[in-house]
Order: sequence, then C-alpha cells, then structure tokens
Amino acid sequence: MNPAETSPLALYVHWPFCVSKCPYCDFNSHVREGVDQAAWRAALLADLAHEAALTPGRRLGSIFFGGGTPSLMPPETVAAILRAAEDTWGFAEGIEITLEANPSSVEAARFADIASVGVNRVSLGLQALDNDALKFLGRAHDVDEGLAALATAQAAFERVSFDLIYARPDQALADWEAELARALAFGTEHLSLYQLTIEPGTRFATEAAAGRIVIPDGDAAADLFEATRAMTAAAGLPAYEISNHARAGAESRHNLVYWRYQDYAGIGPGAHGRRGGLATVRRKKPENWMAAVTRNQHGIESEEALTPRTRATEALLMGLRLREGVDVARIAAIGECTIEALIDGKALGKLADQGLAGRDGDRLLVSEAGMLLLDAILPVIVKSAAD
Repeated sequence: MNPAETSPLALYVHWPFCVSKCPYCDFNSHVREGVDQAAWRAALLADLAHEAALTPGRRLGSIFFGGGTPSLMPPETVAAILRAAEDTWGFAEGIEITLEANPSSVEAARFADIASVGVNRVSLGLQALDNDALKFLGRAHDVDEGLAALATAQAAFERVSFDLIYARPDQALADWEAELARALAFGTEHLSLYQLTIEPGTRFATEAAAGRIVIPDGDAAADLFEATRAMTAAAGLPAYEISNHARAGAESRHNLVYWRYQDYAGIGPGAHGRRGGLATVRRKKPENWMAAVTRNQHGIESEEALTPRTRATEALLMGLRLREGVDVARIAAIGECTIEALIDGKALGKLADQGLAGRDGDRLLVSEAGMLLLDAILPVIVKSAAD
C-alpha cells in the first residue's frame, strides 16, 4: 500500500462567508446578511461524509477551518463537524485542530466558545504591528485591537500562531527588527512571516507601477529576510519552512501535510483536496456548491487524476520549501521513475558547489543560504512534467 494511504489524513473545512465587506479575503462576493446555519451545517456534514467514505481506514491528524471568516462559524457547527469527523475517520493521538481568525473584537469574543468544542489552535491574521502599515494593507483592525485579540487567543487556545507581512514600502531594516522583536516577545510558539509580494492586477501593482509606493529592492529585501531568519532562530523559533517559524514540536502539522505532499480532504465551497493521486476541487460559489450537495451529496466540481510525474514534480516543489527537504527515494516512488528523471543533476551540482542546494544522504534539500534564492533555484533543478 502507498505510504500516503496509511499516514494520517488532514481535513480542510472552507467557510466562505463574511458578514460584511472586509479587507481580509478575496470573497467579498460571498458576503451574506443572513445564512441558514442549519442548512449549511447539514451540507458540510454531507460533503464530509462523502470524503470519509472514499478514505476508509484513515485517521485524521489535523483539521483546519479556513476561508472567509471561519471564526464567525457558530460553535454548534464547528462541534458538529468535529463529532462527525471523529465518528467517521477517528482522530490520531494529539490531533491538531486549527481555526483561522481575524483579529477583530467581534471574532475574539467567540474564541472561548470555539475552544470549548475542541479547537486547540488558532492562526491569527495580525499582519503588522504598525497602524500605518495596517492601513496600507487595507486591514480593518488597528494594533491595539489586534493585540487584544492575541491576548484573548492565548487565554483560550492551547496553541497560537500569528502572521506578519514585512518588506513593506519604505520599511527600514531597523524598523522591521524592532517590530519582529516585539512580536517574538509575546511568546507564541509559531510565527508566519511573509515578504510582501506585488501580484499583477492588484491595487498594489497599480500603485507600484505609478511610483506611488516603493517596495524594498533585492538587496534590501535580502537583508530583511536574513535578519528575520537570524532573529527567529536566536529566539528559539527557527524557520522550518521558508516563511514559517516554530519552536521544536510546534510546527503546523496541517501545513506540513501540504508541504510533505500527503493526502488531505477539502470540503466546503472552493475547497481543494488530494486523495489517492486525485486532485479534487469543490464548486466555488456557495449557492452552486449547496445545489451540488443537495443533488449529489457532495460539492465536487472536478476530480483530476494526476500522472505520477506530475505528482512527483508537485512533491518536489512543495517539499523543497522545507528545511528538512525531501526524501529522494519517496519522490522517485511517487514519480515511478528515477530521481535523475526529475532533477537536473548538472544544475544541482553547480548549486551544491555554491553551497545553495544538494544531497544530504537520502535527502535533497535547499541550504539556509539557498532559501533566499528559492524562487530562482526551484525551476533550475526541478524538471517540469513536460521535459
């Protein structure tokens, strides 16, 4: 049996609704004044039952509630999903159950109730510890409200993570070091620290093109990245993935499933999943998903059988983001080919000579120095599925 079929399964639950137009997500088209909670709960449970029936004998190692504003899900709905998940799959020992939350006082007020039904970890979208930066990022909360939500989260949940965005316009190295030092002082076990990227077609792209905002250039961004790695390591939260930092044993078990290319079930509107070599996608528009569940007892829009070569390529691209790298034999087994068919050996050799990437026994990994250049390294050493 494929090891992926015996390892703990992960469950992603997508709750698409926001109660008002908000800057936290790209689902403003999913704003609803009122939601028939009983109907949505029943539909999510039906979608869950469909995935459980297709993955018999698996146990859940993690559950992640994400999407629009999942922290505004009624605790009764969260509890019903957790009961059904445990009844159908069963829970692995020490299961991680995470809620993605925005740092508003309205959502923080629900933390204790959500924790009481079994959620044991929260991922909080603080984004910045600077009010001007929050305004630039389009966030509705200010620093005081965000830190109040963090304190509430730390009191309610066993495990807490929050994220920050750096390499913001005109951000000086000393300013980021002071902000990061403040963040580390809160004592959470996990931090997600992302460099700001300018995506085509966004407001940021328009502003940058017009010269109204200036993002740190390559050298300045590199200094910020290196300072981030050094400070988090010194504080006992080294990077285990290019943008994620944790104390030993506090890594996000759910996200490790993605990065280690293991199976996960995705339910709810727009949710993606991986199941036994199939890429599953749920219908994105809530009403279309609901209609599909009513009609078919699941919300699946498509199931694509991925070729072994495609799966191996995906596994490499995900796994090389991790400090631990990837197991060469496992990748070859996924691809049903030799590792030489997947990796450009000549390019890897040059990178190894430069101390940027290479083999370490049975593992292939990008070095600490190479992580700074990861986006450039991956397409050089990983052969595309079309090669």
